[in-house]
Amino acid sequence: MNIHPIKSESDYEQAISEIEKLWGVQEGTEDGDRLDVLLVLVENYEGKHHAIDPPDPIDAIRFRMEQMNLSRKDLENVIGSRGRVSEILNGRRSLSLNMIRKLHSNLHIPLESLIGDIGQHA
Repeated sequence: MNIHPIKSESDYEQAISEIEKLWGVQEGTEDGDRLDVLLVLVENYEGKHHAIDPPDPIDAIRFRMEQMNLSRKDLENVIGSRGRVSEILNGRRSLSLNMIRKLHSNLHIPLESLIGDIGQHA
C-alpha cells in the first residue's frame, strides 16, 4: 500500500489493515516509520469522520465514581452538600464553574466531559 491521504472509507479500511500488519514492528525502522505515518493519517481521518462526542457530564462523574469506588458521600467534599450532590447526579442542577474545577482537579475528569450538556437523568 502506498501512503497517501485518507479520503474515503475504502482508504481508511486499507490503512487500518496495513496498521494491523505492521503493529509491533520496531521503532526507527522503515516499517516503524510507515506505521507512525499511517497512525497519524488514521487519527486525522477518524477525528473528522468518526468523532466521538464527550460523554454527558453526569455520565462522566458516575463513570469516575465507579472507577474509583466512590459513593455519593465521597462527592460531598468536591461538589457540596448531600442535597447538592443529589441535584447534580439527578440532572436537576447544572455544574458550577467551581464544581467543574474541583471535579477535574480532584477526580481527574477531563474538562471536555464536564462542560457538555447535561442530558435527562431521572
